[in-house]
Amino acid sequence: MSFCFYIIPSLLLLNQKKSDILLCECINKGDGEVKDYSKTKIPRATAKRLPLYLRNLTILNTKGIGRIKSKELSDITQIPPATIRRDFSYLGGLGRSGYGYEVTFLIKVFSRILDSNEESRIAIVGFGNLGKALANNNFRRNQNLKISCVFDTDPAIIGETIAGFYVYSMEEFERVVQEKKIKMAISTVPSEHAQEAIDVVVNSGITAILSFAPDRVEVPTNISIRYIDLTTELLTLLFFDRNYKNSALAVSS
Repeated sequence: MSFCFYIIPSLLLLNQKKSDILLCECINKGDGEVKDYSKTKIPRATAKRLPLYLRNLTILNTKGIGRIKSKELSDITQIPPATIRRDFSYLGGLGRSGYGYEVTFLIKVFSRILDSNEESRIAIVGFGNLGKALANNNFRRNQNLKISCVFDTDPAIIGETIAGFYVYSMEEFERVVQEKKIKMAISTVPSEHAQEAIDVVVNSGITAILSFAPDRVEVPTNISIRYIDLTTELLTLLFFDRNYKNSALAVSS
């Protein structure tokens, strides 16, 4: 399973509104009909949990688990069962009392909500080992996410073509992202330089950012930014491996 699989939901969520999330459509269980949810809103807190549900449900599906109850999903995600049921209630009848939820159906619903039919072009800021790994994968599991350009401050690689990508300097950022119609940026810049890099991204007009630096940065209120802290993820994984051996999965943020 590719590393990019775990960050795709976070990137898709960045495309959503910052307040309540407006749902465009959702598959209606029963006859497979696409139900219009264009006037339905869900709270942002619920929307932030959708990628976590989708990630865990997808792995459950690979394990051959076809049905799950809210209590079981709670044991996996550490989200209270009542919160899970409330989150799911915003989307209509996703399950039945006493029966639970069909895993494949939930995956279809959450994938549809988080996904977008429009191509989202992405810029990578920081073309070190992590940046190269992301560019090499280039989100092959989702055809609507595409890394279109990469940037760095290292004079040794600026102007070079590496792994099929021309490396631009940060001084060219605003011009290049506007020319290429970039919608999102992924920053792999370390914490000590993250604020400077994010400032350049924000000043270019990009409002959706995924940062691999664990330290929070200051951004305007109109900016959607999510953080992925690999150290915290690994420590959380080790904790659940030690203390929750019988759980199907370790919780992810």
